[in-house]
Amino acid sequence: MRSKSSATDGSTVTAGLALGALGVLAFSMSLPATRVAVHDLDPWFVAFGRAVGAALLALAYLRWTRSPRPTPAQWRRLPVVALGVVVGFPLFTSLALTSQTSAHSAVVITVLPAMTAVFAALRAGERPPPAFWLASGGGLVAVLVFLVATGAVHGSLTVADLYLLAAVVLCGLGYAEGGVLARELGGARTICWALLLALPVTLPIALVAAIQHPPHTGAGGWAAFGYLTAVSMFLGFFAWYAGLARGGIAKVGQVQLAQPVLTLLWSALLLGEPVTAASIGAAAVVLGCVVLTQRTRAAGQGRRVSFHQSEGSLVAASASSGTRTPEA
Repeated sequence: MRSKSSATDGSTVTAGLALGALGVLAFSMSLPATRVAVHDLDPWFVAFGRAVGAALLALAYLRWTRSPRPTPAQWRRLPVVALGVVVGFPLFTSLALTSQTSAHSAVVITVLPAMTAVFAALRAGERPPPAFWLASGGGLVAVLVFLVATGAVHGSLTVADLYLLAAVVLCGLGYAEGGVLARELGGARTICWALLLALPVTLPIALVAAIQHPPHTGAGGWAAFGYLTAVSMFLGFFAWYAGLARGGIAKVGQVQLAQPVLTLLWSALLLGEPVTAASIGAAAVVLGCVVLTQRTRAAGQGRRVSFHQSEGSLVAASASSGTRTPEA
């Protein structure tokens, strides 16, 4: 009986990793697509217009699946998801990429896995060992050194770099909170309800941006905007949040290690941006630090086991009462 349970757990983690990898693949083109979109379109329109378009897709999905409304407790946590991945990350990356290349930005975003792990630890109430925090801090220091060395003539951080760092912090928070909430709502419904919750904010700002700067761009610009709307802001989160919920935020979060490398590849292939040795070196150092954060999370393993045990109790209770539990 125990071996059967272990096999089930293993298959669940494998499914979570596969879904997480699919989400990372979708997100890896976000920075190059944003760079293309903001070349002609207003960055505020790109950030909030794509959220509005994704919210319309979310509304159609929720009606088609006849999804129940979140509980009051879930409604109180959804604003954190919306702040991080619907508003914060799209806005700050759009502002940054008006003056910064996506290749450079990919190096800054390299610290996102560590930031996600930090918020996952805080959100789950884990007590990681000191080595975990040292490794996370080492990754952040490596990024800051890279930015100071290459960001400006006088060695100071540029405004674009500060935007990117703000995007990383908010996105890590949104990833961790969304991963926890997806265990209850499911991955698709988590992002859908977050998009609808943010609509009273995103719609007016998108309209004002469109009025002040009427959107005009070519086929490439609209294709990039469409990708950001349908994939980066919508479908990618179906896989990503489902993967975090099924395989665990810490374990599936390691898949993000491939995202900066893929982004650098897309930047070179699609935009012809140079990938310097300094960028590759900084990315390698930060990736090494992120790997260390994952290998020092032994203190959090017991916490994840207790969650699966409580989840099993929830399923058993739901079966006995005849209610359905949400799918990841």
